[in-house]
Amino acid sequence: MLQEKMRTPALDRYFAITANLGTHTFFMIGLPVLFWCSFSSFGKGLVHILAAGVFWTGFVKDMLSLPRPLSPPLHRITMSGSAALEYGFPSTHSANAVSVTVYSILVLHSDKNTFSPSTTFALELLAYFYAFSIVFGRLYCGMHGFLDVIIGSITGAAISYIEFYYGPPFQDWLYASDYVVPILFAITILILVRIHPEPADDCPCFDDSVSFAGVVVGLELGTWHFARSRWDHIYNGPNALFDLSALGWPVIIIRLILGVLIIFAWREVMKPTLLKVLPRLFRVIETHGLSLPRRFFMPATEYKDVPLNLRDDEVLPNMSDIPRMMRSIRGPGRGRAVSIGPQSAADAYETLAYRERKRRESLSSEKGSGLRQVHSAAEGADGEESMVDQAHSSGFEKYERQMGQGQVVVESTGSLSPNSSAVEEPELYLGQRDELGEKEIFSKLTRPRVRYDVEVVTKLVVYAGIGYLVVDTIPILFELTGLLGAGHLPFPIPVPPAPSP
Repeated sequence: MLQEKMRTPALDRYFAITANLGTHTFFMIGLPVLFWCSFSSFGKGLVHILAAGVFWTGFVKDMLSLPRPLSPPLHRITMSGSAALEYGFPSTHSANAVSVTVYSILVLHSDKNTFSPSTTFALELLAYFYAFSIVFGRLYCGMHGFLDVIIGSITGAAISYIEFYYGPPFQDWLYASDYVVPILFAITILILVRIHPEPADDCPCFDDSVSFAGVVVGLELGTWHFARSRWDHIYNGPNALFDLSALGWPVIIIRLILGVLIIFAWREVMKPTLLKVLPRLFRVIETHGLSLPRRFFMPATEYKDVPLNLRDDEVLPNMSDIPRMMRSIRGPGRGRAVSIGPQSAADAYETLAYRERKRRESLSSEKGSGLRQVHSAAEGADGEESMVDQAHSSGFEKYERQMGQGQVVVESTGSLSPNSSAVEEPELYLGQRDELGEKEIFSKLTRPRVRYDVEVVTKLVVYAGIGYLVVDTIPILFELTGLLGAGHLPFPIPVPPAPSP
């Protein structure tokens, strides 16, 4: 097993930390930087491939509902509280890492690359190392099996090729069309969200898909609107006037800080507002039979209010959660956790299925050896330990014993019957005495939080707003301030002449 041969505390820390570089949170915080630093074309490509990767891997996860690799024997090493609650096939981390790597390399080898050959080579090596760290790390951390990461990687690579070769022509057509086309595009995204498969268990994959779907809707609508503004020629096109180096590092840093603060302010205001207003609207809709119910989401008619401090978001943390996250990272474990045993309902069912399979194998192959053990136990000393009472030296072995190995256990009294020299008929039963029952296994799982129907629309609106702010509203605010925008250009900014028909 990979963990038995390679595992060390240093590698535990490294792969647990680098796994964050393949998460939605990392990309949601890092992508706006590309748009505000004049790399909008590359940023749009990354948003498209990441959104497609998150959506389609989540689509397959919920459709097939295949669990992660069995634990025990594997240990799961993670810094995320929700990753282990998702299904395992295919790996979203692998899809994200490989898609970013493939797309970056394609851009580096295109005629749009302005870097020197040495810089291009260094960036290409960095991209390969990034993909290897994420993909191999999912195996090392016990979060995925080989098939999970292989299919996830193939999915990510395919998405990148489609975006690189067919994305720009589609974007040009979309932005040159009238307002009907981007609206139809947004409706298509919403339909895909609606037909997302229902999972067998309460899985957070759907939440991530909704968040990125909202980002794409806001991004496309915002880009379409910005292309018709008087500032578009500064940032876009072959003759773009925006010069990042002319701004200077102080202005660049202020731009980034202000932009991030605006995003968090939007989220902190809109999320509680929608959670407070939408339930009333949903109740009216549901009373007319027009609701769109989804499993594991409580309908508005069954609750009064949604808690305003709801921790429902693993993509972009709340402002109030940042201090707690920083304390966790600075702590002794550097924010990582090592888990053994089922963590989700899918894990529990997998454990029970594994136990049942092992029991059937034991029944068919170990009856003879079990009966022979009875005679040896009867002939042995009185102080000899039985098979089920042997001590285990470590907590891992104890937990593995409790999960059950499916052994056929033969219990002997160790004495002879009074009227016969034969050993008494042994008591044969399945499993070990101290293995957990089905109810006990499920009772050890962390109970999923209550999920409300209004969360879906709330996420769509909040993240669509974030996408719109990043590509339209915030760049316009930068320009209106003068100092944070294209301050090295004369104002007022000249409006480019309209193209001749």
